[in-house]
Amino acid sequence: MRILSAAIILVLAGCGPKADGPGAARPTVPEAALNAISGDQLLADIKILASDSFLGRGPGTLGEDRTVEFLEREFRAIGFEPGNPDGSFIQKVPLVGITPDPASTLVVYRGGEARTLRFRDDVVAWTRHVSDVAVRNSEMVFVGYGVQAPEYNWDDFKDLDAKGKTLVMLVNDPPVPDPNNPSGLDSTVFGGKAMTYYGRWTYKYEQGMRHGADAVILIHETEPAGYPFTVVQGMGGERFNIIGPDNNASRSKIEAWITLEQAKSLLSLAGQDFDQLKARAATREFAPVPLGLTASMNLKSTRRTVESRNVIAKLTGSDPVGRDEYVIYTAHWDHFGVGAAINGDSIYNGAFDNATGTAALLAFARAFKALPTPPRRTVVMLAVTAEEQGLLGSQYYAERPLYPLAQTVANINVDGVNVDGRTSDVTVIGLGASELDDEVQAAAAIQKRTVRPDAEPEKGYYYRSDHFNFAKVGVPALYTDGGVDFVGESPDYGTKARERYIAEDYHKPSDEVKPFWRMDGAVDDLRLLLKIGYWLAESDRFPEWRPGNEFKPARDAQRPPR
Repeated sequence: MRILSAAIILVLAGCGPKADGPGAARPTVPEAALNAISGDQLLADIKILASDSFLGRGPGTLGEDRTVEFLEREFRAIGFEPGNPDGSFIQKVPLVGITPDPASTLVVYRGGEARTLRFRDDVVAWTRHVSDVAVRNSEMVFVGYGVQAPEYNWDDFKDLDAKGKTLVMLVNDPPVPDPNNPSGLDSTVFGGKAMTYYGRWTYKYEQGMRHGADAVILIHETEPAGYPFTVVQGMGGERFNIIGPDNNASRSKIEAWITLEQAKSLLSLAGQDFDQLKARAATREFAPVPLGLTASMNLKSTRRTVESRNVIAKLTGSDPVGRDEYVIYTAHWDHFGVGAAINGDSIYNGAFDNATGTAALLAFARAFKALPTPPRRTVVMLAVTAEEQGLLGSQYYAERPLYPLAQTVANINVDGVNVDGRTSDVTVIGLGASELDDEVQAAAAIQKRTVRPDAEPEKGYYYRSDHFNFAKVGVPALYTDGGVDFVGESPDYGTKARERYIAEDYHKPSDEVKPFWRMDGAVDDLRLLLKIGYWLAESDRFPEWRPGNEFKPARDAQRPPR
């Protein structure tokens, strides 16, 4: 996709009516609905969801039970109906939880020399198989970024037969230099600075499966990954999966990360230089490099099956036709539960990520219920499970939708709300992807705010939250983030706040409600998203993906373009 320049984003207030186009006049949202979004109520709900009594909201735990009970009770009290056509608020999501043995080690051999990598400190590994797995004397091959992208004439595998091998890969997309500016990136290849799905770690593990590899090892680098290795270590406990029809036997036996320090050491053992290999991997001419090393790992795990739950509630539309068309708001209710203690705290409360977004669903429900009459179309609140395990709850819904995808107007996703104060702008992750941008621009204009693209497109946020699963099946999906220009604060205030959160709290027990949180910015953002959902629910048109967007073909197959 192409990211629009912030310099050309102009929002038009007072557009003339165009009944069939994205510039159509939009109805005024009743004040009662806007006022129903309260900072005090939002914070109160966040505090409940992020309290120690909810035990970090881990799927398949008492914390899930308490979370689901709370959401059901609140949606019912607000006056939303059960969202499952079976008359319940629940969509069951069967998962298998797999916990690797922390005593496992990865041993790498070169001739008679052996290097042992310790679990968690040096390597974090897991399996999607439903039985214990072992990799023995598996030939290790460096395959650069592990990308095969015909549209870019790019193939990191060339003619490699990877069956039974251990593939070593770099994270993110290949950073192809701009031929006209060696210090910049070529925007015509992999989006330039912006990450594409080829850069996601999930894609790279899928590549291992496609090529029949025994194992895939990703080399962690903090900057291109977008998070420190401590975040990966946090994924070293129980991991959940949706079980495929083959019991996941087609997946590589082992999927792992290793630290950059260990990667450099192993490549040195192989007679290779990390920086030189990385530079070669950023070219089309790159070919796989056999390392002359073999890998062995016996990965034992404990397993349990879990019937986790998506929570779904709806407000039925008032129009006989419109009620069978759906605007779906999503947020993930889960976090990491109780895990390894950090500074004496083992409850991963997930206050920002994503008690804030879950509380936002309740705020939206109260706002829509405060309308004098429901909008034409049905509005759905979907709190999904297991986002932190790989977007599993939204994947399950997208693959087994309770409402037809062709009749799903759009998805609006909330994964963290602005708790640092009011901003004069709003960020759209994936700006330029769909006509939903027009709705954001119109709503921002009413609040006298500007719209900007993601400031960190290289981190691939569009592929890292639940809206992505809706986009993959063709439903236009909107994911906004807080702005960066904070009212009354220094220019670097927002950047510092984000950096502090990533370094100190992201996926750690310290992600708790902070005394310095301010809800005024969150209220602005949620009222903006309320307006967008209301306009979509009152409209008779379906927003479309922009021409050339990667998700447009799936939508066109459902609903031929107008």
